[in-house]
Amino acid sequence: MSDVVIYGATAAGVCAAVAAAEAGATVTLCEPRGHVGGMVSGGLGYTDVGDLRVLGGLAARFRAAVAEHYGVPVGHYAGPEPRVAEAIFLSWLETAGVNLVFDAPLDGVGLGADEQGAPRIDWLAAAGTRYAAAVFIDASYEGDLLAAAGVPYAVGREDTALYGESLAGRQEVVPGMHNFPAGISPFLNDPTGRDPGPLLPQIKPEPLAPVGAGDGGIMSYGYRVCLSQAPDRLPFTPSPAWNPERWELGRRLFDHWQRSGIPVAAGRLLGLEPNLPGGKCDGNSLGPFSLSMHDGSAWRYPEADPAEREQIRLAHRHHAQDFLWFLATDPDVPAAVRAELGRWGLPADEFADTGHLPHQLYVREARRMRGAQTLTQHDLTSPKPWPDAIAMGSYHIDIREVQRAWRWVPEHPDPIAHVVTEGYLSVAVLPYQVPYGALTPHYRDCANLLLPICLSASHVAFASVRMEPQYQMLGQATGVAATLAARGGRAVQRIDIGALQQQLADDGAVLALGGVA
Repeated sequence: MSDVVIYGATAAGVCAAVAAAEAGATVTLCEPRGHVGGMVSGGLGYTDVGDLRVLGGLAARFRAAVAEHYGVPVGHYAGPEPRVAEAIFLSWLETAGVNLVFDAPLDGVGLGADEQGAPRIDWLAAAGTRYAAAVFIDASYEGDLLAAAGVPYAVGREDTALYGESLAGRQEVVPGMHNFPAGISPFLNDPTGRDPGPLLPQIKPEPLAPVGAGDGGIMSYGYRVCLSQAPDRLPFTPSPAWNPERWELGRRLFDHWQRSGIPVAAGRLLGLEPNLPGGKCDGNSLGPFSLSMHDGSAWRYPEADPAEREQIRLAHRHHAQDFLWFLATDPDVPAAVRAELGRWGLPADEFADTGHLPHQLYVREARRMRGAQTLTQHDLTSPKPWPDAIAMGSYHIDIREVQRAWRWVPEHPDPIAHVVTEGYLSVAVLPYQVPYGALTPHYRDCANLLLPICLSASHVAFASVRMEPQYQMLGQATGVAATLAARGGRAVQRIDIGALQQQLADDGAVLALGGVA
């Protein structure tokens, strides 16, 4: 039996494990797959940080470790190469003495009750082995331990009325760099958009909900690919699922841009800037047609069983591989774009066991706990002090595209159908505090579970909290809190908050800025 068992070796899970071990706890970290670091080592090399003043603790230590590895000043690179990120995390875990278990997907949990009758987790089963602990941390992107423990949670965006959030719910379709331009038909057999028929691939067929409605929409997922210009780079190849017809929507988009006199650069589609060490780049989802899939498959993922999740993950992997192949080879893609893609390839020294494509699907959001305190849009745009603050956030509300749909637009003499992209938002926030209560369930729901990723937040607020440096800081907070609860024989909701805050501050965490505390 360990003092603390953590499920999910994401960056948050690693930081939780290291923080707990350094605080004196015995720690077991169960990872359902075969790598540590989650997105930080899984393709998200260019790290979105926000206000550097709030970055502290293990998140700051990680930046320092990256700088030390490359022999550069802190912040010289926005992030490390994926293999370097994983090596740093593995060295941390080894030094801290964490028991790391790979290939340990969650099979189930054993539930009991504490002395006051509150539910608690006694053990989790992973790959046929039971792991018992005083306190558990769910550091997965999906919140699978949260769900298995029966703790209430939400999935998808809420109605504007639930928390009084102006940014909640289905968004109006407006022009923007992430939205499809007007005039592109969604119909497979009619590029004019007047004669209804089968839809093109990569379009979500369901009708749009009313503006502001809580339709359960999930931000699109994708793969953040690491690309290289090194001489030993590997050429792009099509996936086993390659189907040229699946990319007709892209051809129509390029044709529209050409007829409209809009020049298109490859970097505008992928962000081809050598922003990582070694001349590599972190290929991102930019624009209306990208590495992300907007067909609604992400909406199913959080509640899907393992088999369906694997199908969704594989579809996203094939999409990423085929998107690169399409841009590099299709004759309807502008020649300049194809030529630029020809100067890039997959890195020979990254992701060797997964075909040189990342091992981690970018699950931008999944389940969100309904916990003791819930962060909402108001807490980010008009921050207030939280007496139980354990970290700070600062990144803007970053809601990526939720769906690619279509709708009729009145025209003379008949309506015309247009492809539309919906859901993207980017709204600045002030530095804000994250309360400890957002990381804990209600005591009545579970007495010994903490969550640094699937925390209690609205869809809107979560879109800011979800950045990896903030996950690292929240992971550290859960690791220290779990140790205090385990060593004191207390429920996680009943630990000494002052002691938690003092320990975090001693370890370099930033809990307040002037004017916020």
